Amino acid sequence: MTDKVLSTPPHVEPVVFTRDMLDWLPWLEPMAEQDLTARHMEGLVDAARAKSAYFRLLARDPEVLGARTRTDKDIFYNPDAGLPRAERELAAAATSRFNGCIYCASVHARFAATYSKRVEDVDRLLAEGVGADLQHRWNAIVAASVTLTATPISFGAEHIDALRKAGLDDASIVDVINAASFFNWANRLMLSLGEPSAPPAK
Repeated sequence: MTDKVLSTPPHVEPVVFTRDMLDWLPWLEPMAEQDLTARHMEGLVDAARAKSAYFRLLARDPEVLGARTRTDKDIFYNPDAGLPRAERELAAAATSRFNGCIYCASVHARFAATYSKRVEDVDRLLAEGVGADLQHRWNAIVAASVTLTATPISFGAEHIDALRKAGLDDASIVDVINAASFFNWANRLMLSLGEPSAPPAK
């Protein structure tokens, strides 16, 4: 059985990067919430994700989704050592900005701004791109994330040295690598399966 290709309903697709809440519209039909079995719910990990069209689409392969979600949670929510949450989110936001994933950038820029309180710097990243001057430590995190995103093999000792000079220890550097690498993949998945949509005006 082949997946049903959907035509997205009339909507406004955002063309600029933003911290606003966005919707996401799939191009392939996600599973209906009422059709999710215990196996699918186990793959979702969080029952609340059953409300998301994106995760219901990925739930068609629940074992892969389960591995993906547990990896995501460990990278961004594990409080044991490493980077503060704000800078893990910064790495994801920078990667998403570079890759042109407006939806993912909105989510992770919002988290980066919330946890860091550096709203103006986050907005500068969104508006000016990954070359924006965000001060030494954040510049090093963004540069490492972008290098991993553009050509992973070009990430090397000089990027590690720059991160260490910016004050990151080994566990924090691993968090930068994991957050950027995960979203370098996740952006491409989301960009190939649907498109962002601005929520209806109230």
